[in-house]
Amino acid sequence: MSPMQPMIDLFGRRITYLRLSVTDRCDFRCVYCMAESATFLPRKDLLTLEEIDRLASAFITKGVRKVRLTGGEPLVRKNLMWLIKSLSRHLGDGLDELTLTTNGSQLANHAEALAACGIARLNVSLDTLDPDLFKTITRRGDLSQVLAGIDAADRAGIKIKINTVALRDMNEDEIETLLRWAHGRGFDLTLIETMPMGETGSDRIEQYLPLSLVRARLEDRFTLEASPHRSGGPARYVHVRETGGRLGFITPLTHNFCESCNRVRVTCTGTLYMCLGQDDAVDLRSPLRASESDHLLNTAIDSAIAAKPKGHDFIIERNGRPAVSRTMSATGG
Repeated sequence: MSPMQPMIDLFGRRITYLRLSVTDRCDFRCVYCMAESATFLPRKDLLTLEEIDRLASAFITKGVRKVRLTGGEPLVRKNLMWLIKSLSRHLGDGLDELTLTTNGSQLANHAEALAACGIARLNVSLDTLDPDLFKTITRRGDLSQVLAGIDAADRAGIKIKINTVALRDMNEDEIETLLRWAHGRGFDLTLIETMPMGETGSDRIEQYLPLSLVRARLEDRFTLEASPHRSGGPARYVHVRETGGRLGFITPLTHNFCESCNRVRVTCTGTLYMCLGQDDAVDLRSPLRASESDHLLNTAIDSAIAAKPKGHDFIIERNGRPAVSRTMSATGG
């Protein structure tokens, strides 16, 4: 493949979506994401912001239409706004959307600047509206700070989607409340099954709540109508007649979404993972630094796309090892 040709894997899937981590650091320690004693990479091991900009630009040249910046928590990366402003030059010139997934903790400080850079939509991770439970799940977060960030982004005109991980015996009785709250604010809500990635200090089988069960419960109270809406990711949506809002389901365990996968992930160290649930990876940092030309980088990307697997093998078993050893924060959430 030349740089101008689309990236199409061996299964005919066109790769148009890049999830790009800018840091593995996070100011929360969510129980389903990482261990409370998590340690992070030395800053010297991370790609510079200039390297991240060049890397993302190479993918855009090769047909990526959507870039999502992730972490860790991306907004804890120093000078991140420089990167966002730089990448925004591609909007309308090869790039349809530049967006962000955030825990919302730093959002109040950055919402207006994000909107000014062309960020039109954000995903905000929020698993409960109960302050005490929020602190339990995040092990240190302040719910009021996150809600203030959401309010600031809303005022700035940024469209918000709430991402909620469904957790057995923790927030499962609150999902209806979250649904009504999100739709009452004009936000989409997407529910996510917990994924068996990395050691977190918790037993995933105790956390795992199948979304097939959640959906059945919701259908006792709401009318869920099929929706053709697609956000470019793995969520499948329904329209909730009673609230007028959209509800998404991301189901890596009860129904995997691999047949239509259009995504790859690059970590903050320049490692390209072709599949969230597999360990196969390609180093992009070495070719990125080996030459000012993008020829070696494009060759490495092409070889990675050619090796993209058909799908993941996520399984949750009691006392079983995670499907992959790396955490979501190390991969790029």
